[in-house]
Amino acid sequence: QVLLVESGGGSVQAGGSLRLSCGAYGFTYNTYCMAWFRQAPGKVREGVASIDSDGSTTYRDSVKGRFTISQDNAKTTLYLQMNDLKPEDTAMYYCAADFACDRGPRLWNGAYSYWGQGTQVTVSS
Repeated sequence: QVLLVESGGGSVQAGGSLRLSCGAYGFTYNTYCMAWFRQAPGKVREGVASIDSDGSTTYRDSVKGRFTISQDNAKTTLYLQMNDLKPEDTAMYYCAADFACDRGPRLWNGAYSYWGQGTQVTVSS
């Protein structure tokens, strides 16, 4: 059974940094894709960044140069380093994973079968 557990959210002022973590359990395939999504109140869930098992990454335009997605060497933990945070980054952040990785674009929420419960990020101006 696949389990994704996010942590690291919190409240920061604009310009600050946070690092989100996602513990990945139950992965039995060497090929996979993972991503971070976010959802603000009243808005649709949107893809923020993705990473494939070969290391290739994709970023949403609004976070390029500020956010970095990565994994630990054992590939059991997914990270999202968020720098220069802005109030518009405020949202619930979710970790997602899939093994087929052929359902659609990497930042499309329909491309992922497994989801964590989310961690809240709040950025004040």
